[in-house]
Amino acid sequence: MKKLSRKDTLLIGIFLFSLFFGAGNLIFPPFLGQLAGGNTWIAMGAFSITAVGFPVLGVVAVAKSGGLEKLASRVNKKFALVFTILIYLSIGPFLGIPRAGSMPFEMVVAPYLGESVSSELALFLFTFIFFLVVYWLSLSPSKLVDRLGKVLTPSLLLLLFVMFFGAVFKPVVGYGSATEDYMSSPFIKGFLDGYLTMDTIAALNFGIVVALVIKSKGITDEKQVISTSVKAGLIAGFLLILIYSMLAHLGALSSNLFTDVENGAQTLTNITKYIFGDVGVIILALTFTLACLSTSTGLVTSCSQYFSQLSDKVSYKSWIRIITFLSFILANMGLTKILKVSEPLLIAIYPIAIMLILLSLLDKYLHNSKKVYSLTILFTSVVSSYEGLTKVGLKLDFLTNLFNKLPLYSDGLGWIIPALVGMGVGVLFDKFTKVSN
Repeated sequence: MKKLSRKDTLLIGIFLFSLFFGAGNLIFPPFLGQLAGGNTWIAMGAFSITAVGFPVLGVVAVAKSGGLEKLASRVNKKFALVFTILIYLSIGPFLGIPRAGSMPFEMVVAPYLGESVSSELALFLFTFIFFLVVYWLSLSPSKLVDRLGKVLTPSLLLLLFVMFFGAVFKPVVGYGSATEDYMSSPFIKGFLDGYLTMDTIAALNFGIVVALVIKSKGITDEKQVISTSVKAGLIAGFLLILIYSMLAHLGALSSNLFTDVENGAQTLTNITKYIFGDVGVIILALTFTLACLSTSTGLVTSCSQYFSQLSDKVSYKSWIRIITFLSFILANMGLTKILKVSEPLLIAIYPIAIMLILLSLLDKYLHNSKKVYSLTILFTSVVSSYEGLTKVGLKLDFLTNLFNKLPLYSDGLGWIIPALVGMGVGVLFDKFTKVSN
């Protein structure tokens, strides 16, 4: 039975890390550190659960299941279709791509705009050019994008290491005081912040990609594929935790230096400028822009391919136009508003993704029971969807009063107990059904 060498396993782990490590992964840890201050490491511990732990488990779960749609179809086929579409929309034109398009503006252009220049007009012009290039690249994606990714990820990591050691040799005042929810409940706040990376959702697509890469190396035994996926996930997870910890530390150090900060891109820019001056910011910003360009092209391409396969009526090129245009429009909301608007969507679907992953990992003991899958996801989605709706002001007094009785509901984790109850009811139902038969 063929086994992969340590070198090949390491390369697959680094490949998986590069899939996870996009523009968004750069901005949340430093912003967490900026706001959490002295409670940074409590918040980071919880952040690592939803931003590293579950994404790694998601890769394993999808590798075991043979793809997202096969995994989701254990609930039912209609759910599989709707959930998969929601996943692609969230990592694509509804959040992932607009976020990648507006983020470099915050670093490259916004800090240098004069008071007489309209930031809205500048954002419009920047994103227009950005998405024009994305559209052109997506029409005929080539190895250029892959090569950019292979060069840019190491370059970006090198810059981050340089920035981290720059802070060591240029001592900064210690961590500031925690603010907002990081003061009263840093663990829960950090756990919820991990949703914003979207990596657990992205893992549901990456899992099958990693499995296919492993199989392309000549590994045909399913146990070996899963075992290698686990090892690759652990390598990627270690690198993510290392980078996140460095960024959070830098953000926490900056909490005494900068106060009026709206998002992580501004935090990262402030830190870089403080340590290296304008030259460092320009280098980081250019690298960051190219990374976002590569990420956006990849997302537009993958989403267009998926949606064009659903129906022959709309071609791949037409989907590129639709997704690029929609991303351009939403990108002009600005990074801060995009992150705020995305929160309800992620609150609604992230718990569903988490429970789907956990059910897959427990499938051996659940015997692929549709009742367990269906009831768990139903109970989870009812609460998480309502929590998402309340974030946009849609409330029903009856449901609010009912759900407020759930443990952790006020903290944004009210779905946990219903999810476990749904799983328990499904298991009991299966047992009673077998006994009666």
